Amino acid sequence: MSVSVKQLMAAANEAVPKISVDEARKLVAKENALMVDVRDGTEVANTGKIKGAVHVSRGMIEFRADTEAPSHDPKFQKDRPVILYCASGGRAALAGKVLKDMGYTKVRNLGGFKDAVDGGLETEPG
Repeated sequence: MSVSVKQLMAAANEAVPKISVDEARKLVAKENALMVDVRDGTEVANTGKIKGAVHVSRGMIEFRADTEAPSHDPKFQKDRPVILYCASGGRAALAGKVLKDMGYTKVRNLGGFKDAVDGGLETEPG
């Protein structure tokens, strides 16, 4: 049985709650949430990223998040909240669904980079 992008997005959006900039700030401050930019490297190089965020492109998220993979990034811990964002929120939702499937329980979608910046989050070079 094949699925469409629309179906994949619906499942991802159902599994990964969308949060506001204020909610993201609180999760970072109170629970040391990991902020992850899942955009491509050229996007991050052109615009920078949210201050303190790690850049892991959508295509590499599984390899950085799997605690048993040689390429695991130790910042990814299953008991640590993870906040994802991309250009508009779609890739963040899909990446978040993968993390949920991998056993991460506290996964949130901040949505788009521009919206986060417009909401007052600081940036830094990518």
